Amino acid sequence: MDVSLFDFELPAELIALRPAVPRDSARMLVVHRDGQLEHAVVRNLPDCLRSGDLVVVNDTKVIPSRLRGRRFRRAGDEGNGAKIELMLHKRIGSDRFLAFARPAKKLIAGDRLQLGEALSASVIERRTAGEVEVKFDSAGVELDSAILAHGEMPLPPYIAGRRKADARDVLDYQTTFAAHEGSAAAPTAGLHFTPELLAALTQKGIARENVTLHVGAGTFLPVTAKDTAQHRMHAEAATLSDDTAARLNAVRGQGGQIVAVGTTSLRTLETAAADNRIFAPFAGETSLFVTPGYQFKSADILLTNFHLPRSTLFMLVCAFSGIETMKRAYAEAIRKRYRFYSYGDACLLFR
Repeated sequence: MDVSLFDFELPAELIALRPAVPRDSARMLVVHRDGQLEHAVVRNLPDCLRSGDLVVVNDTKVIPSRLRGRRFRRAGDEGNGAKIELMLHKRIGSDRFLAFARPAKKLIAGDRLQLGEALSASVIERRTAGEVEVKFDSAGVELDSAILAHGEMPLPPYIAGRRKADARDVLDYQTTFAAHEGSAAAPTAGLHFTPELLAALTQKGIARENVTLHVGAGTFLPVTAKDTAQHRMHAEAATLSDDTAARLNAVRGQGGQIVAVGTTSLRTLETAAADNRIFAPFAGETSLFVTPGYQFKSADILLTNFHLPRSTLFMLVCAFSGIETMKRAYAEAIRKRYRFYSYGDACLLFR
C-alpha cells in the first residue's frame, strides 16, 4: 500500500510532553464498531467492557537505555573524542548490544566508546540505518547495574527533542505492572493504568493477563519506503505463557472479549494465535507488520494511544478499525485538542 495513505497533519502543540495526572484521567476517544465516536476518559474503561472480558497488558520494563559519551581511537584521547549517543535496543549477549548511534556514520569497527565514568565499550560492527553492535568491557549483572545507574530513560525523539529526561520520567515512563526489564521504549497504552483502575476492572469481573514484548528503539524509526511492502520491522522478543494461552482460550470459549492494551500486546497475541483463533504459548521473536487487509485472530478490542502519521502503529490501527474510520477519528481528536503520542490520550477501538 502507498505509505502516503497514512499521512495526516498534526499541530505540534498537541504532542504531549507530560502525562495526565492522575494517569487514568487521560481522555479516551471510543471508536465503536459502527464507526460512531464517543468522548470519555480512561477511568471509564470498565463501563465500556463486560463482566467476563479479559484485559491483556504488556509487563515489560523500560531500561534507561540512552547512553551519552565520547568516541576515541587512541589511548589517551578519552576526554577529547567526538560526542556520541547510543540507544541500546537489543541485547545479543551478556556484554553485547545492538544500538542506534548518533552520529553513526563516524563510527567504525574498533572505535572505543567512553560512556560516562562507569561504562566503556568497543564498536564491533556498523550496520545499516544508524545501527551498531557494541561490546562492553563489563558483562552480566555488573553491566546491567551500570546501565541502570548511568543511563537515561529513552524518551521518544518528539519529546527528547523538546526537553531532557528528568527524575519525573523515571516513574512516568514506566507502567504500574512493569516487571521484566528489556524495553527501549514504554508500551504507552499501559501508562494510563492506575491501581484504582485495575481494582475497578477486577470489581466488574474483568480479568487481566500479562504478556511480555520488549519494545525496541526501532519503534521510533520512520517508514521511509514509499510502499508498505518495502518496509521491514525490527524483530522484538515476546513471550506468552502456557497459563496465559489457556486462560485466553477459556475466555474466548465462554464468549468473553479479549482486550489488548497497546499495539505491543496485540502483536504478541497475534503472533501466538493460530488461524483457527486458538492461542498457543510463544517465546521468541516477532517482526509482525500489520497493515489494512490483515485478518485479526486475537483481540476484539484495542486500547491504544494516538500515533504518528506514516508510522507502522497508525497502519496497525487502520487495519483494526479501517482507514477512513481512523482518519475521521484522528481528525475529531485533533479538532477536540486531544493530546498525542507516548504521554498523550488514548482511543478505545472496537474491531
